[in-house]
Order: sequence, then C-alpha cells, then structure tokens
Amino acid sequence: MRKYIDRPIEAEKVAAIRQFIDECNRESGLHLQLVTDEPLAFSTGIFSYGKFTGVTNYIALVAPKQGDYREAIGYQGEKIVLFMQTLGLNTCWVGLTFKDIKDAYVLNPGEELKFVIACGYGEDGGVQHPQKKPITHFYRDKRGTTEPIPDWFMRGIEAAMIAPTAVNQQKFLFTLLPGGRVEAKAKFDFIGYSHYDLGIVKYHFEVGAGKENFSWVTSPGSR
Repeated sequence: MRKYIDRPIEAEKVAAIRQFIDECNRESGLHLQLVTDEPLAFSTGIFSYGKFTGVTNYIALVAPKQGDYREAIGYQGEKIVLFMQTLGLNTCWVGLTFKDIKDAYVLNPGEELKFVIACGYGEDGGVQHPQKKPITHFYRDKRGTTEPIPDWFMRGIEAAMIAPTAVNQQKFLFTLLPGGRVEAKAKFDFIGYSHYDLGIVKYHFEVGAGKENFSWVTSPGSR
C-alpha cells in the first residue's frame, strides 16, 4: 500500500503494535520501532518518488551495525506487517525512497537504520503483484522417496509465493528433506535484498505450513 488517508492510528492499536514490536525485539536482538505522526520522511524532494502519498507512520527497522541481521529484519518485520494487517492497517516495505529523519526514532551506540515499513490506513485494498513463476520454481524434494509431498509443505510454499519481495524478484528456494526438515536459501540477486526477502518468505512459510509440522535446517534470522 503506497497511498494512505489522513486517519491517525488509534491509541489502542498503537499500544498493541508497540507491545508486539517489543516481543519481536526481545526475540531477535533488533531495535525495531513504530514512528507515528511523522510526515517528513515521505514528503519532499526525491523522497516523494515511488508514488507514496499520505505516509505519516512507519516502522523504523533499526539493527546493530555488527553482525548479519538481514534475515532477522525480514522475518521480524514481516511478523509485524501481518500483525498490523489483523488490526485493519496497511503496509509497504520501503528500501530507498524515504528520507532519514534522525530525531524520529532512537539509535543506540552501534546501531543503524536499515529500512522502514510504511503503515496506516490505505486508500483502497492494495494491489497484489502478478504471479509469473510456477510453484515448482520455488521448491525441491530431496527426501529420496516416492511418497507424495506433504500438504503442509505445499501450503507453506503457496504462502511464501504471496510474500512481498524486493521488486517482486522472489529469489528464494525451499528444499524438503527427510524427517520433516526444511531448508530455505536465498538466491543471488543484483540489488542485494534477497537475504532480507528470505526472512520475509520464511515467516510466510511458517504461517502457511504450521510450525508444528516441520523443523528448519537453519532457524530464521540465525547468524
């Protein structure tokens, strides 16, 4: 969602989102923050590029400078995105087309702002990116058996396919292994966002497949 209406997020929803973000931060070691009523990041100059209008709220994706937190940012950020959707809000991941308003969020020593996620009440229901790749493009079965692929795995792949990725590139691959184990890898991309995208699609896979049905070879956001 790139176009938002002039409607503040209600106080009770702000409180719920901040509580949810606190839980995500404790789990991941990130410093994600909700910024409200801040109109400057999307209002002027080149930062109005990308057809964003009416954005006054966003999630500041703040992480330590040291260490690789790319997957964790994608995973936890998308958790927040889907939680906000349950509250009737809309969102959009934003990598470049915003202005960094330094006093809008808190940076502790050794931290930096990576991205933001625009959020609020959208003008309409948004537009789903068209799906141009077949489902078989996104997974491999390496169990060494002729047994059918489990329904939970295919539900996970279908959920991953509708996850947001940078310029809709979908540079990811899931592999089904013996013993209900799943491996997810990011493919090479020229813009350098595939590891953030991997965290996003792994959370979608969990929601679709059900965490009780499988185990990751490498847990989301591990470093």
